[in-house]
Amino acid sequence: MASSNSIYRLATLLLFCFIQFSFSELVQEQPLVLKYHNGPLLKGKITVNLIWYGKFTPIQRSIIVDFINSLSSDKATRPSTSSWWKTTEKYKGGASNLVVGQQVLLENYPLGKTLKNPHLPALAGKFNGLTAINIILTAKDVAVEGFCMRCGAHGSIRVGRGPVRGTYIWVGNSESQCPGQCAWPFHQPIYGPQTPPLVAPNGDVGVDGMIINLATLLANTVTNPYNNGYFQGPSNAPLEAVSACTGIFGSGSYPGYPGKVLVDKSSGASYNANGVNGRKYLLPAMWDPQSSTCKTLV
Repeated sequence: MASSNSIYRLATLLLFCFIQFSFSELVQEQPLVLKYHNGPLLKGKITVNLIWYGKFTPIQRSIIVDFINSLSSDKATRPSTSSWWKTTEKYKGGASNLVVGQQVLLENYPLGKTLKNPHLPALAGKFNGLTAINIILTAKDVAVEGFCMRCGAHGSIRVGRGPVRGTYIWVGNSESQCPGQCAWPFHQPIYGPQTPPLVAPNGDVGVDGMIINLATLLANTVTNPYNNGYFQGPSNAPLEAVSACTGIFGSGSYPGYPGKVLVDKSSGASYNANGVNGRKYLLPAMWDPQSSTCKTLV
């Protein structure tokens, strides 16, 4: 016959297990909510101007230009880059249609090979426009302040002397700096489980990593251009449309594992989105306002 002590221990253990189970169920059921802070979003036709800082090959430039063109094109087969972008339509105000505008090549490093934060809006100011996003793309030999902590950034700049602000994005090629932070899962991570890296769909770890970060920042920019759109947490360090879903690329993902994605039979490359001109890309999950979940393409 069991002693009262053993029964007490068993009852305590069962209660503990029940509480643990209930708590985990509760955590799993909590929806992710990005609050809308009543500010303007970028909607309608948006011109995307590109500032290439440093040396990029024509192939590298075409991978990125094709990606931007793919966001608003319905020509690719599903799962497509444009079907990923359509989630931004569920945020207040309708569609955001991106069109590549002007491009400038700064191959002679006019500000040097080490850029500070104030250099980014200065470079973005090369183009003016209210319904434009100016994107600074830095080559693999360009160091940017805080590069490995963030991999890219978005912000706003004053247009003219009035209160109106334009938007900009910076994304750098991390191939020779910190690919473990900024080009994962195409490179082994700096920390955590050391799973084998995926094969980059365009054969360029640095540029395919740039696509992930550019996709993230484009979605974050149109849904929170001036720090008063959709986000969770403090406005100076917000979780936004895609940064709230970091590390998720396919179903069944968990920290250190990007999830189940598609694999190209001929190249062995991993992807989850088709683009124009036969391109393939790996795109991160985006928060869906209708389901309050991180939505993946596959």
